[in-house]
This record gives sequence, C-alpha cells and structure tokens, in this order.
Amino acid sequence: MSPKLCLAQDVEADELLSRSPLALLFGMLLDQQIPMEKAFKGPRDIAQRMGGLDVHRVAEASEEDFAAVMSEVPAIHRFPGSMGKRLQTLARYLIEHYDGDPEAIWTRGEPDGRTVLKRLKELPGYGDQKARIFLALLGKQLGVQPEGWRDAAGAYGDEGSRRSVADVVDEKTLGEVRDFKKAAKAAAKSAG
Repeated sequence: MSPKLCLAQDVEADELLSRSPLALLFGMLLDQQIPMEKAFKGPRDIAQRMGGLDVHRVAEASEEDFAAVMSEVPAIHRFPGSMGKRLQTLARYLIEHYDGDPEAIWTRGEPDGRTVLKRLKELPGYGDQKARIFLALLGKQLGVQPEGWRDAAGAYGDEGSRRSVADVVDEKTLGEVRDFKKAAKAAAKSAG
C-alpha cells in the first residue's frame, strides 16, 4: 500500500497525489501565490477536465487548449495562463529528460540525496527552496530516502519540523506549518 498524503485536505485529490509522481510534481509547482490546499487539488482538477493526468497529453496540448483547462471556473490557479505554460514546460522537460517518467528523477541510477536535489533544481519552475521542500516531502512522507537526503534537503529535512508542505500530514500539522510561516514572515519583516 502506498503512503497516504494529506496535502490537498481532499480525499480524491490526495489519493491522486499519493499514487502519481506527476500529480505531486505539478502540485508542488502550483504551490505559489495560492493556498497550499488549492495548489495540491490542481492536479486532480486538471485530470477531471482532461479525462486523466498524462504527461504527454499535457505536453502536446496547444497552449490555448491547456490555458482553457486551467482557466475553467474555478480556475486551477490565480494565474491560470502563466501557470499553464509552466506546467506544460515541466511536462515537456520530463519527456525530454526522463522519458515522461517523473519517478526517474529519484530512481534512475540509484542517486544520492545531493543528486536528487540537483535533478529537482534542474526542473523548470523549481528553484532551490522548492527542490529542497520536494526532496524533504519524498523522504518524510513517501519513504524515498536516498543516502544524504536530509542534509540535501537542509532544514526542511529536519525531523519533527513544521516548516513546509513536507511536514503536513493532517489538518493539525497544516495549522502548525502555517503558524511557522507566519512567525518567519513576521521575524523577517521586523529584521528588515
């Protein structure tokens, strides 16, 4: 039985995230400038609108057709057009570099944590922080723990932390992560 994620706080969306590495990568990419739960529901909504979530169908859709999927009410993201382009760019990258198999990012060649982090950072739309959070999510919740993954993930890999989506396992931990982020923002604001 695969691990049960609880990121979207929606049973159907979380089931898709739990079984589809593509859905998880898409949800993580969508997780900016909108609430985390909405971002991680996005892959399920795309799947419903497209009759499934398939890397090739997303990559090969015309920009206009995919923008329509993203913009249908309720929109997948606050910026459906630009995020649609970013998801298509990511899908094309996965096809070009990983034969359309997102899981190969962390399985091909038995990579260590630093290599997985490097591969994640190379993904379109994934910067250093997003890559570290995703690596921590793999290690903490999906049992993907290549050697050195905690060090590569930095503070996001810390045991018992409540810093990011990697630490959200239920409604309570979601609240704790939100509290941590609020406190970090307040500290940054008062320091700056």
